[in-house]
Amino acid sequence: MTIRRASKWLVALGMAWAAASSAQAAVNDAAITGSAAPKALSEYGFFDDLSAQTPADRVLPYDLITPLFTDYAEKLRFVYVPDGETAQYNPDDVFALPVGSALIKTFAYPQDARAPGEDLRLIETRILAHTPKGWRTYPYVWNADMTDAVLSPLGAKLDVSWITADGTSRTIRYAVPNMNQCRSCHVKGTGRDRVTVPIGPEAKHLNKDYSYTDGITNQLLKWTEAGILTGTPDDPDDAPRIARWDDATLPIADRARGYLDINCAHCHAPDGPAHTSGLYLDTRATTPAQYGIFKRPVAAGRGSGGHDFSINPGDPDSSIIVYRMDSTDPGIMMPELGRSTIHREGVALIREWIAGMDN
Repeated sequence: MTIRRASKWLVALGMAWAAASSAQAAVNDAAITGSAAPKALSEYGFFDDLSAQTPADRVLPYDLITPLFTDYAEKLRFVYVPDGETAQYNPDDVFALPVGSALIKTFAYPQDARAPGEDLRLIETRILAHTPKGWRTYPYVWNADMTDAVLSPLGAKLDVSWITADGTSRTIRYAVPNMNQCRSCHVKGTGRDRVTVPIGPEAKHLNKDYSYTDGITNQLLKWTEAGILTGTPDDPDDAPRIARWDDATLPIADRARGYLDINCAHCHAPDGPAHTSGLYLDTRATTPAQYGIFKRPVAAGRGSGGHDFSINPGDPDSSIIVYRMDSTDPGIMMPELGRSTIHREGVALIREWIAGMDN
């Protein structure tokens, strides 16, 4: 069973949000902050129409300039901040979302990728809930009729089929992460200071226009207007913004750095799980060796593919980053989680970037 959408899902979500806001539906705040996760997604009350992903009051849809790749899945993102609370803007890090907030991300596949947003099959919804004891990650797997999604602490393996953008049929074994795997991508800090944090809601990823029923509005301004964010600059041009990875009108170095930022920097950062590698892929890293140029691996092994540098300028074939992105071998592939396929277009972007470097 599928959902028929009349237009692209970005526009549809904007329309749904405006309609839901006037309905004044209530989210179950206790479900977010409770010590145990609800067994069913519907118990949160995030949606007026769950299967249609029509958000309830104060549940705001959003999008990222460059999204993290997950086996070509489409993603429907929402943020919730409880009434009377606001998130705090930060130009250099993830926004400080108050206790009781939630980030909701539904993964879905269209029947035909040439018509994105239409005839979606909902696969899973991940909830990142800010409880009094910190952020908690909960994966929910949708039932066959797409009437609800059920908590799946151990994750799941699902066969997913769709028509790709080039018109061919494809079937993959889609992996829903377990709760520990969810947390592993959201870790910040080292040792006893390790905490779970959000990844996407940061100024540089959100600073773009979004189609709402009342017009096209910058997301940072909309979050402020909706009363869920404070401290935002009056002019979005005063906020950071990464380059969209597939916008060929932008410099390829900016596009490539932006792609590596969203896909890799949550681990490859001074306070990330891969901090010992010394490879830091955040766009704020300014030293070439930090983001891979002529950087040698800290440990040899299968992951290096026998290559000397993370990025060997002018030679993508001997660059470790390309080698690991272009693999599905669990002992080699990067990112380690979140995909079972190779993002061919992403690999091509990084290859082109490295090939154009002066060596």
